[in-house]
Amino acid sequence: MPYADLHVHTTRSDGSLELGDVPEAARAAGVSVVAVTDHDRLQPFSRPIVERDGLPIVHGIELRVEPAAGERVDLLGYGVEPTPDLEAECERIQRDRRERGRRIVERVEDRLGIDLDIGIEEGIGRPHVARAIDDHPESGYDYEGAFDDLIGDDGPCFVGRSVPSFETGWRLLAAACEIVSLAHPLRYGDPEAALKLTADLDAVEYEYPYGREVDPAPVEQAIERHDLLVTGGSDAHDDRLGRAGLDEDEFRALGLA
Repeated sequence: MPYADLHVHTTRSDGSLELGDVPEAARAAGVSVVAVTDHDRLQPFSRPIVERDGLPIVHGIELRVEPAAGERVDLLGYGVEPTPDLEAECERIQRDRRERGRRIVERVEDRLGIDLDIGIEEGIGRPHVARAIDDHPESGYDYEGAFDDLIGDDGPCFVGRSVPSFETGWRLLAAACEIVSLAHPLRYGDPEAALKLTADLDAVEYEYPYGREVDPAPVEQAIERHDLLVTGGSDAHDDRLGRAGLDEDEFRALGLA
């Protein structure tokens, strides 16, 4: 069981776990430290690390960015002390997320002839829409089917969203966070291209539950080449924390505590 799970989402983005329930979920998983890394959204924390019900919680964020060439990637920022520039960019992204969510919902409702009865709120993402589709008795789709046939990247109800460039996102996070890490490098279609970006970063997410066999060698090579720190976490979107993460020595090496 890992000591630290540094990739956890809550209902403040597309997770199902309430922020206030994170300590209980961590205790149930045997995890001693958690980083809350909601998509494109800051937490209501006064410090880079806060304690809630005896659990240290690292103020984190996951920010999607677009390199000059290649596919979009996700950056993880840890030990956030918000700057006005980062706050402004998160507010812009949230406005875009709400408009995108509204358009996706409208497309799904028009296509299926149903009312999803979903609120368009801050933090909305496609998982919220997929859950609403799954919950609707007349949709004909479960959660996975909603992505596969409706709202996935190639689906008829898909709507893209605006994200910052890699350079902008990296600059904003570097000014506000103690550590900036590349998330789940082996999830991308071109891991080699994604890992090249770590030349500008502090760390890379090494421990991650890919759900399939992966070759960690490219990540290990990037760690050695760029002298990177190692982060890791479960990418939990529910209350099942601790499926991946760092041991205590690895966490202490980050210098966040």
